[in-house]
Amino acid sequence: MKKKIAILGSTGSIGLTTLDILNKNKKTFKVELLSTNKNIKKIKKQIKTFKVKNIVIHDEQIFSKNKLFFKKSKINVYQNITDFRKKYKKRLDYSMCAITGLNGLESTLEIIQSTKRIAIANKESIICGWNLIKKRLKKYKTKFIPIDSEHFSIFELIKNDKSENIKKIYITASGGPFLKIDKSKLSKFIPKNAIKHPTWKMGKKISIDSSTLINKVYELIEAKKIFDLDYNKFEIIIQPTSYVHGVVLFNNGICKILSHPTSMKIPIYNSLLFNKKISKIPGNFEIDKMNNLNFQKIDHKKFPVFDILKKLTNNDSLYETVLVTSNDVLVELFLKNKIKFFDIYKILNQILDLKEYKRYKNLKPKNLNQINELSKNVRLKTLTLSVQSMV
Repeated sequence: MKKKIAILGSTGSIGLTTLDILNKNKKTFKVELLSTNKNIKKIKKQIKTFKVKNIVIHDEQIFSKNKLFFKKSKINVYQNITDFRKKYKKRLDYSMCAITGLNGLESTLEIIQSTKRIAIANKESIICGWNLIKKRLKKYKTKFIPIDSEHFSIFELIKNDKSENIKKIYITASGGPFLKIDKSKLSKFIPKNAIKHPTWKMGKKISIDSSTLINKVYELIEAKKIFDLDYNKFEIIIQPTSYVHGVVLFNNGICKILSHPTSMKIPIYNSLLFNKKISKIPGNFEIDKMNNLNFQKIDHKKFPVFDILKKLTNNDSLYETVLVTSNDVLVELFLKNKIKFFDIYKILNQILDLKEYKRYKNLKPKNLNQINELSKNVRLKTLTLSVQSMV
């Protein structure tokens, strides 16, 4: 029997990569659900290729405009996952959650009860709503698999070991486009410089996060939550080729590393391994890259974003929502050339140091609405401070 698959965010890069793997294994998998925000043209092609009968269109205007078309095509179209669940009574075998940004949290929470296995590729959902996700995973006995290459690698390296056996986990970073550039020159750099990632093909938002290295702060927060370890168990190190994705040092003196090419196909492929009846991904051992790993310590003066880690506590809190939302706004402004590169660091720290937000360090998220309301507030405050810095 074919495994029933859902892909939330099917028109984005992770969704497209997942579908590429599924397309080569149509005898093993059946795509039951796809979702997009606005990309109707692309999702129509996906529906045709995979003969999908259920789709979610999150954008209200796009949904209304195309509802009749899909109805005539005998495609069940919904505006959210909740509406889909009301009609689709079967349980999915696998769901890929790849909706970008904090907007992906609601869909992630809603799909958990309808799937046996969930792969989450959305940093913001895990960072801001992990305690809500974890509660639902336990309630509905849904298996969770991390898809970020770093967390997938750590997951593989420690899955047969107890946490007390782990001495240190190293999260690797390429260093982004500015690794070899002197700090004094960075203030003059504009978006087109920052989006040129040296090893990964990524969207503009994540490319900027990589240039500031805030993406590695995010990944450390994610790892702390997923693997239920304190922050002092983690360290971020530079590995310029992005060939090593995880390093774990154990108390018995053994150090394990996991490496693979810079392709999200590897973690996605492995998350789909229900059985061996799936076509193998071609690849070779790249000895040249293994001979030139060049591990390095982080230059904290050049990448001051790591000072943020000192502000975080080991408990799940709403403070992470403040961090994620403010950074999102600042990256948007930088991409529009409204603020300078180092303004991202400066204003982000100003927001995090505000008394009205510090109190959220001790408040655990109770529900999705609480997270969304705080996010709206932080967004407005960040825009206000950013405008003042432009004057």
